[in-house]
Amino acid sequence: MIFDAIIIGGSYAGLAASLQLARARRSILVVDAGIRRNRFAHSSHGFLTQDGESPEAIAATARRQLMAYKTVCWLDGTAEAAEAVGGDFQVQVNDGSVHRARRLVLATGVRDILPDIPGLRERWGTSIFHCPYCHGYEINEGEIGVLATSPLSLHQALLLPDWGRVTFFLNGVFTPDADQSAQLRDRGVTVVTDAVTAVEGERATVRTQNGRLFPLDGLFTAPRIEMASSIAHQLGCAFEDGPFGAFIRTDGFKETSVAGVFACGDAARAAGSVSMAVGDGAFAGTATHQSIVFRKL
Repeated sequence: MIFDAIIIGGSYAGLAASLQLARARRSILVVDAGIRRNRFAHSSHGFLTQDGESPEAIAATARRQLMAYKTVCWLDGTAEAAEAVGGDFQVQVNDGSVHRARRLVLATGVRDILPDIPGLRERWGTSIFHCPYCHGYEINEGEIGVLATSPLSLHQALLLPDWGRVTFFLNGVFTPDADQSAQLRDRGVTVVTDAVTAVEGERATVRTQNGRLFPLDGLFTAPRIEMASSIAHQLGCAFEDGPFGAFIRTDGFKETSVAGVFACGDAARAAGSVSMAVGDGAFAGTATHQSIVFRKL
């Protein structure tokens, strides 16, 4: 069987893209490894009608609704290889199966690469975050830390005082210039130059090199990202450098540099959230459908 489209990745962007194609009565296969980027978080915020719901519940409801459409097939597995074959695309899955489609939608997501500081990874998504719009409100105007990972962390430090009292840990990453220091003072941000050696405690207590402790209600940092899948590289898709790492380059209709291959979600954006991923996926799904109708590869 040749599907109209194979969607690689069944998280929020992939589900949204799939839904548009399913509602167009197109035959689709969703290949999903089951590893969502926000799997560590207990709740998701900022998504209309789902504010405060668990990420797992949102994804489960979306999958259940998608599977009500009779043209949808779902495969739990990892897409290991993909290539163009005779005007179509062929995808090999880790169970050994091979599938073919007229179009591909890459919703493969990214991995967060955190600073190598003890205690950081264990608290990621529960008391250590990257998005203030997703998690800032729940800190209830308490004590907030920002752990610098690059000079761009200044943006986080200047933004977060709207959610609480901010301490900015430079951690040897950069030194603010006079203008930046003035901006931080104007926003009431406390700057700490000591190196951070660990994150401890029930929530996020930062320990610095000289033994100082900073109890926090939440710590924000901006990790580097890398592709969660090599599929886009295998297909020869062009990439674009973002502030935190490279992402798949797409045009105004979410098509990659490879004709017939579309991309959406965190793998195809400089930054994202559940809301952005859903909108991005919905657009990619409609664009994929219209390319099938109006254009032959």
